[in-house]
Amino acid sequence: QVRLVESGGGLVQPGGSLRLSCAASGRIFSQYAMGWFRQAPGKERELVAAVTWTGEPNYADSVKGRFTISRDNGKNTVYLQMNILKPEDTAVYYCAGDTVRHANSRQQMNFGYWGQGTQVSVSS
Repeated sequence: QVRLVESGGGLVQPGGSLRLSCAASGRIFSQYAMGWFRQAPGKERELVAAVTWTGEPNYADSVKGRFTISRDNGKNTVYLQMNILKPEDTAVYYCAGDTVRHANSRQQMNFGYWGQGTQVSVSS
């Protein structure tokens, strides 16, 4: 059974930084892409960033240059470093696991495993 547990959310002022972590268990972590999604009140869930099983990142335009996704296969953990945070980044952030092994592009990914979510609030 795949299990994803996020941590690291919180309240931060505009321009600040946060790092989210997601610990995975239940399968061979290194063989699957991972992603971070977010959902703001009244909005649909959107993909923020994804990383292939080989470590290649992919970002939504709204976070390029500010967010960095990375993975540590030795720790079965994926991270999302968020810098220069804006009020519009406020949302519940979800870690997601791909169901397709060895996906090499966003088009090949199919995220079917989800964490419980962690709140990120950006406000002065």
